[in-house]
Amino acid sequence: MSGFNLLHLITKSQPVSLRSCSLPSGACRSKKTWPVSFPQEELRKRLTPKQFHVTQERGTESAFTGEFTYHKDEGTYHCVVCGAPLFSSDSKFDSGSGWPSFFDLLKEESVSLADDFSYGLHRVETTCSQCGAHLGHLFDDGPKPTGKRYCINSASLAFQAAGPDEGRASASSGAATSGKGDL
Repeated sequence: MSGFNLLHLITKSQPVSLRSCSLPSGACRSKKTWPVSFPQEELRKRLTPKQFHVTQERGTESAFTGEFTYHKDEGTYHCVVCGAPLFSSDSKFDSGSGWPSFFDLLKEESVSLADDFSYGLHRVETTCSQCGAHLGHLFDDGPKPTGKRYCINSASLAFQAAGPDEGRASASSGAATSGKGDL
């Protein structure tokens, strides 16, 4: 079964259980169901092609090309698919990797972790704990105090600025707008 067909089944209606290592690309998912799901048709309309590829097909954007790689504004980064809060700008740092990097989560339960054996490597995949959207990977080479580096695709994130605009997601977020942004 292709990755697209499997993802189509997962998000078509109700969440379904996944067996460990059932995805063709080599990821083992420990989370059995997601509290929030969206029909693939809705996601294809709402997300840009890059956002859809990254979050639903477990893709990655090219290094140093993402919208939030060099982003320095204060606020909160959310899942572009479901809007769940994931990271604070207070934990963002420049890792030199070419992707937005964070040393801590907004809340411990914000992200689910799963073993990923794709590309002949063992990595730890990060997904949104609410909708299962692929975010990126977790590494143990981050700064103190956690020593963690959440290496996240910009295409999987929406940003909400702190301060007077706190109630409004940025126009470039994709999740809060009906149009497709430039990614």
